[in-house]
Amino acid sequence: MSIKTAQTLVSEAMEEIKTISADEAHKLLEENNCNLVDIRDTTELEITGSVENSLNIPRGVLEFQFDPNGGLIQNEIIDVNKETVLFCAAGGRSALAVKSLQEMGYKKVCHIAGGFSAMENSKFKIKK
Repeated sequence: MSIKTAQTLVSEAMEEIKTISADEAHKLLEENNCNLVDIRDTTELEITGSVENSLNIPRGVLEFQFDPNGGLIQNEIIDVNKETVLFCAAGGRSALAVKSLQEMGYKKVCHIAGGFSAMENSKFKIKK
């Protein structure tokens, strides 16, 4: 039996998913063409701040929150017709999360290269 490392899982996911830059994500958000989802834990947000106009859905509950019968989808808080852009601290968790949402059937989903770290050095506004 061969057990994969977390880095192997992330590398494999990166080959199958769409990755965009922080600037590309900012443009999508400005044009109201995306759901910007921060998958970091609430403790991370308390320490580093949150990104303005993003929705926080921690990684641990992401699939449950994106359930097509759930409130976020049913109440159109998440618009499935728009690109869903995920981000975490550096890009590893969000890569795995994109792959998971694709397995659920979501087509318009990607993540931000470099995660929150890249977003801090872009046009995004950070709320402390």
